[in-house]
Amino acid sequence: MCGRKTLTKGKMEIIEELSIQLWDESVAYQPSYNIAPTNFVPILVNENTRVVRMMRWGLIPSWAKDQDKLPVFINARAETLFEKPTFSDLFDSHRCVVISDGYYEWKQTEGRKQPFFIHQSDGAILPMAGLWNQWKSPAGEQKFTYTVITTEANPQLRFIHERMPVILPKSALDAWLDCHDFPPTSAAHLLKPFSGDLEFYPVSNLVNSVRNNHLDCIAKLT
Repeated sequence: MCGRKTLTKGKMEIIEELSIQLWDESVAYQPSYNIAPTNFVPILVNENTRVVRMMRWGLIPSWAKDQDKLPVFINARAETLFEKPTFSDLFDSHRCVVISDGYYEWKQTEGRKQPFFIHQSDGAILPMAGLWNQWKSPAGEQKFTYTVITTEANPQLRFIHERMPVILPKSALDAWLDCHDFPPTSAAHLLKPFSGDLEFYPVSNLVNSVRNNHLDCIAKLT
């Protein structure tokens, strides 16, 4: 499960760290300490070069028609991607990198849930594997939406939660994004628990409310 994340870096920092060539300005970008489903965030895609497009978290499948009852998928399980047409069709041509620099997970303990903040100790970007879609309503409205792919948690994080987002090594970003030269059979090998070291610690319940979006959300609980 991945239901909240962060992207606290400025636009130019992201562009430099991920060697981005084009940034779509159609939706304004603001750094965030508490990204929730339905929020717009920068998503990295391959359009013969590295391009960032602002997309809404919560994938709307192309078959959805009823605007009052739109299904949205904030996560997609790596283990069952190819069993569900909603995701398997996108895996072939609509893979993306969800740009983040940390995420939150809740540990069930003594009748309550304790949030943890998980990130790299150097503050580097945590590129998450995702799928995106351009949904068009019957009235012609278009929305770019995405979902985060999850897998089983690695041994380091399993005590917090059994699931974690698929975090891609930066050396594998081109292979994940290039749907032409790297077909599903090749890209699927990247859908595994992250093997690198991550830093994690408990934080306050501030993150439970989407109204809280500031540095205190990631402050270590003492």
